[in-house]
Formats: sequence, structure tokens, C-alpha cells
Amino acid sequence: MTKRNFKEFKFGWPVIMASTFGIGLGMSPLPFYTIGVFAVPLTQKFGWGMDTIMAAMPVFTIGALFMSPIVGYIADKIGARKTALYSLLLFGLVFIAFSLNNGSKIIYLGLWALMAIIGAGTLPMTWTRAINNWFNENRGLALGLSLLGTGLFGAMAKLFASLLIESYGWKMAYIGVGLLPLLIALPIAYFLFRDIDDPKVARKVARLKKEIPSHSNGNNAGLSVKQALKDWRFWLLAFAFIFISFAIGGPIPNLERMLVSKGFDTADAVVIASFIGYSVLIGRLVGGYLLDRFWAPAVAFILLSIPAISCLLLQQADLSYFNALIAVAILGFGAGVEYDLMAYLVSRYFGMKNYAAIYGFLYGFFALGAGFGPYIFGKFFTTTGSYDTILSYAFIAFLIGSFPLLFLGKYRVFTSNKKENSKT
Repeated sequence: MTKRNFKEFKFGWPVIMASTFGIGLGMSPLPFYTIGVFAVPLTQKFGWGMDTIMAAMPVFTIGALFMSPIVGYIADKIGARKTALYSLLLFGLVFIAFSLNNGSKIIYLGLWALMAIIGAGTLPMTWTRAINNWFNENRGLALGLSLLGTGLFGAMAKLFASLLIESYGWKMAYIGVGLLPLLIALPIAYFLFRDIDDPKVARKVARLKKEIPSHSNGNNAGLSVKQALKDWRFWLLAFAFIFISFAIGGPIPNLERMLVSKGFDTADAVVIASFIGYSVLIGRLVGGYLLDRFWAPAVAFILLSIPAISCLLLQQADLSYFNALIAVAILGFGAGVEYDLMAYLVSRYFGMKNYAAIYGFLYGFFALGAGFGPYIFGKFFTTTGSYDTILSYAFIAFLIGSFPLLFLGKYRVFTSNKKENSKT
């Protein structure tokens, strides 16, 4: 391992802070982490089953599947800043609109579709584009720090929504959660989130390059979307992330119901499930630190195989409080690795020329697993009254998804006058 130069953080910390709040209060964690909390009052109010509640996730997935590449392309063309700001505003408003639901399944699912369409600009592909441009030597750690928000605010959002539901009802809870991106993330992003090509940070970028001559200046270098789609590495990653996102994304929104089915009361289930957010924080930091120092595919294989243990623990007939916490923590640790891993691998194997668009295409495959996973988990529970069988499938999915990453090969180096070079 070589000694790291941490001067990049002197210049790039505002972008990390803005990204932490923007990602953490955006479309990636808030709907995903809170749907399980809202499931209980919605089933009580409208008589819906868990399969109906979780049917929102496939709708959400299809929207994200189509919009991710489009928004990624937009971010590459007009800039990450504009894309993120407009999307944060619209995303918050749509989340608030859930409070107007009168029991119509069409309105409920329609709002999920609309949220996926106009909120896609808050996904990590937009924010990490700027992170990758500001950071080179410490890229993994910077990505991990910027993605801390998913775990931090995911855990807080669960508890926040639960407290609002208990005190003021589910309608006010939707309003309260929807105000978070509008009142917190949007102002911070407006003042702090700027990419290196923004004229307002030109002097800072010049000082960065002067103090760190080795800093990457290849934000326009890399593969085009067409070239990436012809590359076998793209399809290997697509295959891997479908299985990984299913194994991680399927259980998380179902955790509260899963724990209740194991004998825990609702309050304890919410508290235990909220611990996933804290373990995501650890996964982000540990994963980011290791990505900067070791070959990323090997790190990914190890860290994304370990969460398979959580599937075994959650199948226990007499699940103890301690084992439930361990299972949730391990699952959250894996969730903490996946997003920064995708961002890191895209930048290292495909470059920055069309980073956001390529990330967007890959995110579409990731969304397939993460979106349909919760519905499949909910359907299994509705049909069998247990999550044990689907947890067994998730155990296998962790292993199938992580192993192929070992075949990615050496990192690639992209320059403006060469399409591709490879080095160890």
C-alpha cells in the first residue's frame, strides 16, 4: 500500500457534503427505507395486503429503469448541478403528494411511477459524477463518504416516519418526510454542489491541480455509451448487480413485517430494522477505504458474500433480539458497499466521458433486482405466511452475484488522445 495524499479533501469537501445530503434525502433511500413503515397504517386504513403495498416497487423499478440512462445522459450534457437541483425539488413535492391518497391503488402506484420519473436526478449517478471528477487518489473513500447519507438518513427516516405516524398519522408523516429534501438537501446543494467545470470554482480547481499535479484531468476521457454497451465488462456488471441488488434490496423494505412474523412487536421491529442504516455507514467507510487500497473486485467479492449469513440468521425459528440485530447489521453492511462499488467500478473501467449515462444504464439493472425483490419477498409472505423460502434464494443470489466480479481484470486508464490503456 502507498501513502495517500489527502489534500483532495481540502478542495472537494463541499461536494462531498452536498452529495451526502442530496443522496441521503433523495430517491435512493427515502422511499425504499420508509415503505415498510408506511405499510402498517396503509394496510390498516385501506385493507391492502403486503403484496399490494410492495407492488409499488416494481412500478418504481420500471420507471427508474427507463429514466436512469436518460437522466444520466442529461447530467452529462447539462451538468450534474442543474439535474440534481431540479430533481430534488420535484421529488420532494411528489413525496408530499402521497398524503392526498384516498385509498385508490391507481393513485398510489401512479405516484410511485411519477416519483421514479422526476426524482431520478437525485440518484447517486448524478452526485458521484462530480465526486469522481474532484477525487482521484482518494476516490473510493470520497464516494463512501458521499454515500453515507443513504444509511444515515435511511435509519433516521424510518424512525422519523414512525414517530410522525404515531403522533400525527400517516398523512402528516408523508408530508414530513417529503419536506426533508426540500428544506435540507436542496439549499445545501444549491450553495455547495459544483462540478470541476463550473466557472465559479475555476480558481479552486486551478489550485487543486497546482498542489496535486497527479490529480486526474480526464473528466472527458473514457468510453462512449455505445462502446460501453459493447464491452463484456458492462454485461458482467449488469448480471452481477441484478442478483446482488435482489439479495440486498428484497429484505430491507420487508424487515419490519419479517421481524413481526418472527414474534417481535411492531416497536421493536422498527428499532431493529433502523439499525440497518447505521451498519450501512460502516459499510460505506470500510468499503471506500479498501477500494482505494486494494483491487476493487476482490474487495467486492468478499464484502458482498458475507451478507449471505444474514439470510441464514433471519430464517431461525426462535430468532433472538441479538441475532436479529446481527442479521440486520450484516445486511446493512452489504448495502453500504454496493452503491459506491458501482460508482467506483464505472469510473475505473469505463472512464468519465459518459460516466452518468453508463452508470444510469447499469443502475437500471440494479433497479431490476432492488425493485422487484421487495415485491417478490412480499408475495412469498402473502402466499406462504413466511419469508424463510425466499431468504434461501437470497442466500444463493449473494454468491451468484459476487463471484463474477473477480473476472473484471485490470483497471483501465483513459486519456484524451487514447481510447484505452490498462495497467495494474
